[in-house]
Amino acid sequence: METFEFKAEMKQLLNIIVHSLYNHPEVFLRELISNSSDALNKARFRKLTDKDIVDPDADLEIRIEVDPKKDKFSIEDFGIGMTKEELINNIGTIASSGTLEFLRRVKEQKAAFEGNLIGQFGVGFYSVFMVADEVSVETRGADSSSKGYLWKSGGEGNFTIEEIDRKHRGTKISFKFKESAKEFSQDYRIKEIINKYSNFADFPILLNGEKVNKVTALWHKKTDELKSQDLDEFYKFVSNDFEGPLGHLHMSIEGVVNFKALVFIPKTAPSDLMRLHNEKSLHLYTNKILIQNDCKELLPEYLRFVKGVVDTTDLPLNISREVTQSSPEMLKIKSVITSKILSFLESWAMSDKEKYAVFYKNFGPLLKVGINSDFENKDKIIELLRFESSLRPKGELVSFKEYVQRMLSDQKEIYYLSGENREILERNPNLEYFNKHKIEVLFLTEPMDVFVVPSIPEYDKKHIVSIQKSDIDLKAEERIEKPDDNLTKSLISLFKAALGGKVEDVLVSKRLVDSPVTLVSGKSGLEPQMERMMRMMDKDFQKQKRILEVNITHPLIRNLSRIYLADTTNPILNKCINQLYEGALFIDGELNAPGDFIKRMTEIMQEATEK
Repeated sequence: METFEFKAEMKQLLNIIVHSLYNHPEVFLRELISNSSDALNKARFRKLTDKDIVDPDADLEIRIEVDPKKDKFSIEDFGIGMTKEELINNIGTIASSGTLEFLRRVKEQKAAFEGNLIGQFGVGFYSVFMVADEVSVETRGADSSSKGYLWKSGGEGNFTIEEIDRKHRGTKISFKFKESAKEFSQDYRIKEIINKYSNFADFPILLNGEKVNKVTALWHKKTDELKSQDLDEFYKFVSNDFEGPLGHLHMSIEGVVNFKALVFIPKTAPSDLMRLHNEKSLHLYTNKILIQNDCKELLPEYLRFVKGVVDTTDLPLNISREVTQSSPEMLKIKSVITSKILSFLESWAMSDKEKYAVFYKNFGPLLKVGINSDFENKDKIIELLRFESSLRPKGELVSFKEYVQRMLSDQKEIYYLSGENREILERNPNLEYFNKHKIEVLFLTEPMDVFVVPSIPEYDKKHIVSIQKSDIDLKAEERIEKPDDNLTKSLISLFKAALGGKVEDVLVSKRLVDSPVTLVSGKSGLEPQMERMMRMMDKDFQKQKRILEVNITHPLIRNLSRIYLADTTNPILNKCINQLYEGALFIDGELNAPGDFIKRMTEIMQEATEK
């Protein structure tokens, strides 16, 4: 037996690894399994070219044994193994010019190191000292002339190496859990960690003789090899969903960045989708080993409903592999995945409208958030937007592109109307002109619509405008009987005087056909639906005055004109004008004093029936 002293810097490094580097002690198992997988991969490659390799028929698997009664643990692989020199160089010392720099930066930062040194020297093995006071490593290399060795250390001052009789190629690490880590001697706890981090390892992982990793890393298969049943089961595993997905997208990208991904669109959305910021999305893997189980940097917020995995070796990880660093590579991967998902959804929208309708009903509200947050992909998201319309049956959705294709030859704008639901919108007086002329109007019924659509000024060089705005460009109706201009001006003045400061203005309407009056917003005013949303978010929000438009050809307005000609002081004029105004408020869902409205209506009916 030979005894070796750790170098001074090695002692410091071990202390940092055990007490500062890792946030979760459970990752010791991930690191050991990862090392075993690497060793098995090397052995598998070696077997292809070396017929004299030791133990050529040894199973390429990882065996883990735990004894909860004695708090003992061991992990064994039949991989490439190590020679005495490799024991000394690989796990006895850390021979790297970056080590001292690493220690210096840790000391300066006074925190867990976040540097990109994972490829410069390995520290994964040393994580075992978080859960054990003393560790034994039995190993034998793959050469036919190799010998077996036993490495032992308490992770402090020194380590020992002695020659032993080991028949099998590979490495076995064993230890007893320290008092603070006894939870890891339980079978169920080890299974949890394997399922969390190492379920997709290349090789079988046996725990006390039972295979634990039973789900295949499907993202490493070819697209034509993926079976529906396997995809459903894999989706349920990564998403914790009880039913299969609506669809999936398989990616294998090589170029500026290299990664594989398998992502899924769920069939249903959670009830609190718009408020669910902690929803798990994409899991990040490196060589099938989990790095982060909810990597928010891989997708924009508006696509957080997407589930699945991304596997890449291109990312610079921190030294503990627990958190990825902000990097150009991460941004490139995010950009590629986002673009691929949006293109995938576009293919649904074009070729499978029923499936897209299901998706849009569930996730459309969140997708729309991307309009004001992802300017790089804004045009793609706009193409994915869908709305009900005045010329299509209830439930049928149309895109801006479809709308433009159906526009009238002389139509220059895309029109929309916002409100709580289709039934309310169809009763809106502002729709009358458009219905009469068979001009299509998009119905915006989702709360998010009033924030999204106004931020899209035009589509295909056509301005997108609300029919609730006063400055909308409509052709004047050719009327059989044109009203007297002077009488019209006097009547409009009467309306203004009766309503006082309740409205911004009173105008002659071009949009009304069957209704006597309607309320519209000024050029710089907010639409009623937007105003309601603002008041919900801010109780102190000041309601804006609106413009009352009057249909001067309506029979009721004509009757008021005759009364006005006969007697400009007739009290019925003031009552009717205020009743018309509050009726318009009622239609818009803005009437705050229904008692006064009913009382005045009763008085008007009483006077009418007396005559």
